[in-house]
Amino acid sequence: MAKLAEWLSDISFDTLQGNPAGSVVEEVVFDSRKAAPKTVFVCMKGANVDSHKYIPDVISKGCTAIVVEENLSETGIDETALNKDITIVKVENSREALAKLSAARFGHPSEELTVIAITGTKGKTTTAHMIHQILESAGKKAGCIGTTGVEYCGKHIPTKNTTPESYDLQHYFRDMVDEGCSYVVMEASSQAFKLHRVDAITFDFGIFTNIEPDHIGPNEHADFEEYKFFKSCIFKQSKTGIVNLDADYAAEFIENAPCKIYTYSLEKPADFTADGIKPINDHEFVGVEFQVQGHTDLSVRLDMPGKYNVSNAMAAISCLTLAGIEKTSMLHALSRIKVDGRTEVAFKNKDMSVLVDYAHNEMAMENLLVTLREYAPKRLVVLFGCGGNRAKDRRYGMGKAAAKYADLSILTADNSRFEETEDIINDIKSTLVPAGGKYVEIPDRREAIEYAMTHAEPGDMIAVIGKGHEDYQEVKGVRTHFLDREVIAETAVKFNL
Repeated sequence: MAKLAEWLSDISFDTLQGNPAGSVVEEVVFDSRKAAPKTVFVCMKGANVDSHKYIPDVISKGCTAIVVEENLSETGIDETALNKDITIVKVENSREALAKLSAARFGHPSEELTVIAITGTKGKTTTAHMIHQILESAGKKAGCIGTTGVEYCGKHIPTKNTTPESYDLQHYFRDMVDEGCSYVVMEASSQAFKLHRVDAITFDFGIFTNIEPDHIGPNEHADFEEYKFFKSCIFKQSKTGIVNLDADYAAEFIENAPCKIYTYSLEKPADFTADGIKPINDHEFVGVEFQVQGHTDLSVRLDMPGKYNVSNAMAAISCLTLAGIEKTSMLHALSRIKVDGRTEVAFKNKDMSVLVDYAHNEMAMENLLVTLREYAPKRLVVLFGCGGNRAKDRRYGMGKAAAKYADLSILTADNSRFEETEDIINDIKSTLVPAGGKYVEIPDRREAIEYAMTHAEPGDMIAVIGKGHEDYQEVKGVRTHFLDREVIAETAVKFNL
């Protein structure tokens, strides 16, 4: 237990009633259903709900303290009816307050960890998992937080957001420290900076991979300038910054960074450079070899295809070289790297390679297919659908990319949600067919995967895309278990491939 004043020590506030120095608290909540004695309830204004309206409810549940963003008179609450024993404080930004209160509630656990954060439009997940696997190869206990969930010490916890809410982050950090972790690597989304989820955290290393127009629209970012601004915030709370010099706006990010910056590149002089990039495709390996020069010298064999994965590996190598991780651990981990649903080789024999990737829009699909073309497959086959109840432009774009870069498209279900799979496929066909794309239409995704693998020709590359690490299919509001990697493995056994 602690006094509320102790938890508020890093926060500017005005006391509207009560006494923070005398209020004993032991938990922070922002869900009114969890309010109870000795809790401090943080009111927040969300996109759909303003939780100030729940103040009478949390008071009735015996909440000890409340943090608000506005005067009580502005909430419509009858101040004369309030229990005067309850402490109420007003702050300028409740989300910032939640982050700082949460850090205090869990004893500032990030200060006991080496924190590595990654931001960028693409590459966050792959880079995070590369760093995590290298650290574990080096014998370091490390946690990983991002799109695919939270992982540490054999635990896996699914998450809804790329970067969880600030309270959850601090809770995970505390558990990691208690389990003996000394490192955590995390994806830091632009929304995480905008919504103050990563406030109260100092990053030992902050990595910027790239930026492209994305996440612009209602409940995301107003425009590209805002998106770019929040991406750049990573360096405001980093001790050391690392920048992909090949990325658009890299010079601007470097110029405005208040911390020491190191750079990596596949194309330009930098602190860490990759040269001699060579795609490798044999009966056991689909990946790439390259040399690293600059602040370290390495001959790397990367068990993932494509130049963009070389760039992700360079981010990992740059960071962990600066962190003092030995070369052998980096080389060992990268030669065996596996990132769920990110250019993941799920099956390979003498006739075919089957990869799983999360590419679910035109840009990502084009990047993937162009990369796979570098491996000179006899045929490049792409199996995909599109999510239902989402912008139709994504379907049209993916249809165009498939027609341009694939020899054969197998059109199937993704998460159709409340649309009909056949309607989504027809939308894809509306751009694929006029562009001359060849296709097969198999709405059942399992049957589509079985068709792709049993009809493969020697030398084929089959890209199963759109779902990546997702382990479900969502239809009519119901989620059923479905993981592309598992179905591919089951197909290989079923048909003795």
